[in-house]
Amino acid sequence: MSDLFAATQSSTDYDASHIEVLEGLEPVRRRPGMYIGGTDERALHHLAAEVLDNAMDEAVAGHATRIEVTLDADGSLTIADNGRGIPIDPHPRFPDKSALEVILTMLHSGGKFSGKAYATSGGLHGVGISVVNALSDETVVEVARNRELYRQRFSRGLPLGPIESLGTVANRRGTTVRFHPDAEIFGPDANFRPARLYKLARSKAYLFGGVEIRWRCAAELATADVPETAVFTFPGGLADHLKERLENRPLVVPDLFAGRTDLAAGPDGKPMGAVEWACAWPQYGEGAASYYCNTIPTPDGGTHEAGLRLALTRGLKGFAGLTGNKKAGELSGEDVFAGAEIMLSLFIRDPQFQSQTKDRLTSPEATRLVENAIKDHFDHWLTGSGERGKALLAFVVERMEDRLRRRAEALVKRKTATSKSSLRLPGKLTDCARDDAVGTELFIVEGDSAGGSAKQARDRNTQAILPIRGKILNVASANTAKIGANSEIADLIQALGCGTRDKYNPEHLRYERIVIMTDADVDGAHIATLLMTFFFREMPGLVRDGRLYLAQPPLYRLAAGGTVAYARDDAHRAELMKTTFAGKSKVEVSRFKGLGEMNPSQLKETTMDPARRSLIRVKLPESPDGRADVADLVERLMGRNPEHRFHFIQSHATSIEADAIDA
Repeated sequence: MSDLFAATQSSTDYDASHIEVLEGLEPVRRRPGMYIGGTDERALHHLAAEVLDNAMDEAVAGHATRIEVTLDADGSLTIADNGRGIPIDPHPRFPDKSALEVILTMLHSGGKFSGKAYATSGGLHGVGISVVNALSDETVVEVARNRELYRQRFSRGLPLGPIESLGTVANRRGTTVRFHPDAEIFGPDANFRPARLYKLARSKAYLFGGVEIRWRCAAELATADVPETAVFTFPGGLADHLKERLENRPLVVPDLFAGRTDLAAGPDGKPMGAVEWACAWPQYGEGAASYYCNTIPTPDGGTHEAGLRLALTRGLKGFAGLTGNKKAGELSGEDVFAGAEIMLSLFIRDPQFQSQTKDRLTSPEATRLVENAIKDHFDHWLTGSGERGKALLAFVVERMEDRLRRRAEALVKRKTATSKSSLRLPGKLTDCARDDAVGTELFIVEGDSAGGSAKQARDRNTQAILPIRGKILNVASANTAKIGANSEIADLIQALGCGTRDKYNPEHLRYERIVIMTDADVDGAHIATLLMTFFFREMPGLVRDGRLYLAQPPLYRLAAGGTVAYARDDAHRAELMKTTFAGKSKVEVSRFKGLGEMNPSQLKETTMDPARRSLIRVKLPESPDGRADVADLVERLMGRNPEHRFHFIQSHATSIEADAIDA
């Protein structure tokens, strides 16, 4: 035992000699992922963003009006500004080094900690430019201050010599940083993407209207989408950017909700920053949201995004209360932002981010600052034009109704042997026993009376029954709100479990066949038509896949002696009298007033037994022209305009035929 312990101890010797101390920028080269999120293409371009952000901080602080971004053929990137220039005098704590060298070679060094040099800035931790230097095989920094030009060279984080004076320059000021990413870190094939840098430079110009950004790249790198030279200046800021992004798409409200406001001063009397926003609601499309803090993109949003959501959502709810719209009670930020084009830029002192890559803002005060800055502007924008506010509210309420309907649909799960106990289905549905959808049928029947007979006549293993009350809503002439509020339609959607419209998923359909089974009279035909209209409008994929059927219950029962037959309609009855009952002196004819009057054995024999019944499959034409004709017919017969129906009846009244045709 002691030998084993000794062997273990010697194999795991651990003393002070094992403790490494990484100095200077060596930690960055050892673990670049801690500072730029990895060594992939995204991380490579993060280097460009770090240097450009420093130049933007100078512009936002009011010291620079121009930034130049140049991509050379050898993969080097140069970013220059006409700001104050990095200090070049000796640093008080390190008198043998210039401030420039300290900033480029030491982590957590910079002029953005105290807030004295920059009220708001994107650089916070003093690691940006030093990380770029550490991960570049060549970095050259030139500084023009007080009409003197200085330069210092670096490689992989180390200075190649002291700072040198290049003499007097008359018309130059600011900082120029030229660097080339190190292939040892990013790989021999890693290169900046001109299109990505071009987009980055352009977006920065939108974020601060007071700056001009000049783009230049080597001729061999230019493409149709990336010019060799360009100048970006956008006095309108985010509003200009959003107008370009919309590309003339029609809007629910033609006016953008856009603006900029300075934040109130802090306890120390200094300004807290500013908020700029631009919002639009296109009539179609997915929409997109872009969030920034101190010109830094925050693709994952954060607390400033939360403030905007609160301002817009509460503003719309308040407007709904003013206009008497009672439907907006369940509005959420999801409804307001769904499909919207959103841009938000926050300038704030000492922001907090989730990580050095700054993908998400976590400053807790940002939510309150953004909401307070925007809410009054939004209220005035809504009420400034009543029609504008009402149009946007109606659009957002419709989104809310779609969300609530999707949530109701999500409660229905496809049956499986293991999840059956968790199903949430309509109370009036009498489900079948089979877990698998293959071979199963859902009969949609007219009324509880017919439902009672159908329940007794069905095959409990494969046939389910859903009674509906009277004539369901005509979805062709109803808006989304009415459709979503109709209990009969809600029960039907819930029972099927496959979703509607663009959310329709055939894999979630809980039954193989859907059978409409209504009385064989005019009212029954009307109900069947309303149901077919529902499926055509809300679940066209179900019809297209051949899953929808019409049952053919009899209207008459004929009996003579021991012979019994059932007739679908008057024409079929006349045919049976001439054939099956020909020569019989007395034929007893009884008319069914509805499916509820048929006893279960009769209903099973005539309408529900797969071995003896007759079903009509509802089909859609295969050609696009044919489908368009069907859509036009449904709109004319079932749509909101009664004149279309009247005209159709007048045109076809004299050409009605008694022959049955497939739907």
